[in-house]
Order: sequence, then structure tokens, then C-alpha cells
Amino acid sequence: MALSDRKCIPCRGSVDPLSAEEATRLLRETPGWALDVDGTRIRRKWKFRDFATAMEFARKVGELAEEQGHHPDLSLGWGYCEVVFRTHSIRGLHENDFVMAAKVNALDCL
Repeated sequence: MALSDRKCIPCRGSVDPLSAEEATRLLRETPGWALDVDGTRIRRKWKFRDFATAMEFARKVGELAEEQGHHPDLSLGWGYCEVVFRTHSIRGLHENDFVMAAKVNALDCL
């Protein structure tokens, strides 16, 4: 099943973060996303023609996050929106982060 078709499963902190190898494997399924140097976050930055379009994108990401119960850090400004995923309860990456990255990639507003 494709990552974008999966649903986030609540992570209560009782699991280990993904290894660098596991994260790298899942990155192959989430084009455009990059692993931070410390391996605890993935991020992607989108560019838009204006602030209103960037804001609309951020709103759609927020709605998706609420629906899935897995929330990113968003940075927003004129013509851009950066999305960062990390599972805070395990202080690193979980499969949910990659599921959300794939779902963000699939948003119809891109």
C-alpha cells in the first residue's frame, strides 16, 4: 500500500525512532523531502506566486494534520511554506512522518 493511502497510527512514545537506513528507504517514497543532518526530522519547502497561495497551502496542510492527528511545524511567508515533520514523543522519525509527507505531496492544491 502506498504511503499516501495509509492512516497515521497514534504513537505514544513506546517505540524507537526510525534508523537512518529506514528513514532513507522511506524518503524514496516521498519525493522532494529531505532528511535533516541529525536524522530526526524531514522537511520540504514549497514556493508560491504570492502570500495568499502559500497561506491556502498551509491551511490545507493544517486540515490534513487535524484529520490524521499528526501535526507538522509550518513556516510561512511571502511566496513560500516549509513543512517539517518529527514525532515529538519519540524525539525522532516514525513511519507516520513519512505517511504525512506523502499525503502532503498528494494534496490537490499543488
